[in-house]
Amino acid sequence: MPYSTPSQKLNLSAGAASVSVAAVLVGLKLWALWATGALSIAASLADSALDLLISAAGLIAIVYAARPADEDHSFGHTSVEDLVSLGQAIFVAASGAAILWTGVERLIATTPPVLADEGAGIAVMALSALLTAALVLWQRRVAARTGNKVVAADMLHYVGDLLPTLGAMLALWLSARFGWTRADSVIAIIAAAIMLRGASKIFVASWHALMDRAAPDSIVKSIAEIAEIWPGVRGFHDLKTRTAGAKLFVQLHIELDGEQSLEAAHAIAKSLKRAILDAHPQADVIIHMDVWHG
Repeated sequence: MPYSTPSQKLNLSAGAASVSVAAVLVGLKLWALWATGALSIAASLADSALDLLISAAGLIAIVYAARPADEDHSFGHTSVEDLVSLGQAIFVAASGAAILWTGVERLIATTPPVLADEGAGIAVMALSALLTAALVLWQRRVAARTGNKVVAADMLHYVGDLLPTLGAMLALWLSARFGWTRADSVIAIIAAAIMLRGASKIFVASWHALMDRAAPDSIVKSIAEIAEIWPGVRGFHDLKTRTAGAKLFVQLHIELDGEQSLEAAHAIAKSLKRAILDAHPQADVIIHMDVWHG
């Protein structure tokens, strides 16, 4: 089943907010980089620039994933969320690797980097941190309510962006207060490592979804517990699950008394399906009815 209208509106609001904030952050950090020449700000700028590209792609994916199933896509379009999340992970990893390389080069260079206008840079990064924190709070709320993977992945990017932003502020302060310009390279390296770690997590989760890995054990157990005690169900087998984006696909064979009417058997299967949907609203449930051989 597609996202409900309220959920879709929440997802779209999160996507639009992400694109808007990313565009503002890129502008602010471009100016801060020009004013200070700090690599830690370059790390934060690179992250924000990628966030802008990724957020734009994510917004498109949210719109596309909400389209209902059609003749060519019988199971809907929600797998696009996993494809976009996979692309997000690759972009972030590439950015993190580039920043890590540059940070190490600067750190081992015989001449320390020269930073300037640290106060203005700190002010810009503080504003960036506030905007990012506000966006993360909204995305967290939306992801919790809708289960949208694109919004959740985007939120992780911005959580990761907060740390480089705060790190850049620290590096600029250390440079202005003590002349420790190499702290800029150290913090950039730490920020890059955080980016690489976050990218690996997003990549693995998206890859598993695209490879039709089963839903988490807690979800499978929940469905099994519902079927096990459902009135009229004598047994069940071949419980299969997979996920695509925020959508959960469930197939289940239930064993019913063969002496009851077909209408009664369908009523049991229908009520069980409704119970599973009540527990997992974003599920697509197919129930097969077999004759019980007790």
